[in-house]
Order: sequence, then structure tokens, then C-alpha cells
Amino acid sequence: MKTHLALLRGINVSGHNMIKMDVLKSVLEKAGFQNVQTYIQSGNVFVDSEEENGASVGFKIKQEIFKELGLEVPVVVISKEDLEACFTNNTFLSEKDCDTKKLYVAFISKELQGSAINDLKISQFKPDEATIDKSRIYIKYAVGAGKTRLDQKYIEKKLNVVATIRNWNTVTTLLEMFS
Repeated sequence: MKTHLALLRGINVSGHNMIKMDVLKSVLEKAGFQNVQTYIQSGNVFVDSEEENGASVGFKIKQEIFKELGLEVPVVVISKEDLEACFTNNTFLSEKDCDTKKLYVAFISKELQGSAINDLKISQFKPDEATIDKSRIYIKYAVGAGKTRLDQKYIEKKLNVVATIRNWNTVTTLLEMFS
């Protein structure tokens, strides 16, 4: 059995794609996943599966949500190593007086080349900053996530990927929860 962390994009936001976590847990258990555990209402769910491949697990979760709840929900599945990399590879953490309340991580559905940062045209978003690390984009918002155009929709459009963003506090807690 392998533990996977599925990050569901765009659920329980502004009254859209509403899914209660107990219902999600039930749907995934019925689909054969074991040790299903959710964290907060924004769609973070741990599942154990015989399936090793994260993309296959994500596809199955997406299918089950559509089949059982009628909702089209993008899913990005990450590993414990992905979360650990957030702490070792996020250059913003090494800055003096780093304010983790301004740090976010966009988890991406496929590995990106370093040159993809050019496609984001990040200079348009100053003073917001971002760096790419394989299937993660580390973001430091100057004012806040709610006041930027460098959001999940923009990232998805520019890079032709599925992306879901989590704040640093959530990333930290999810790593602590990973078994």
C-alpha cells in the first residue's frame, strides 16, 4: 500500500463545487481507497492504494467524484517527497525575515522545465515573486493571494497544466500528517 495526497482544486470556494469532507471520504472508501483522511474543507485528502502511480490515483478520484457527485474536479496527487521538497527547495525560506504568511505553493499536474518561468511572465506581477521547481511553483505574494493576478487560473492558462495552490501553513500541516 502506498499513501498518496490528493489535492482537489476548486472545491468549497465561494459556494461552488461544494463537497462535505465526510461525503468525500465515503465516496473514496466506496471506490476502494483505504485509510482515507481529509484535512480542512479545501480538498486535501490522504488515501492508501495498491496503485503506485499518483496520476492514476488522481484520475480514479476525479472519476469517482464525477460519478458519485456529478462534479468535475481537477485533482493533483503528490507524494511525501513533494512536500519535503517544499522545505528544501523553496528559496524564499532562506530570506532574512521570511514571512511565511506570504508563501504559497502551486502544485502542478506535470513536471515543468526551468524555462517555464519565462512563460509565466512573472515580471508582470512585481512585487509578487515565483520560482519553479519541477512540479511545484513557489510563490511569495507581496500583498496577498486574494489581490494578485498570479493565481491558479493564470498559471493553468499560461502553462497548460492543472494547478492547485496551498498556503504555507497548509503545506506544513500536510507534511506533518503524512504517514
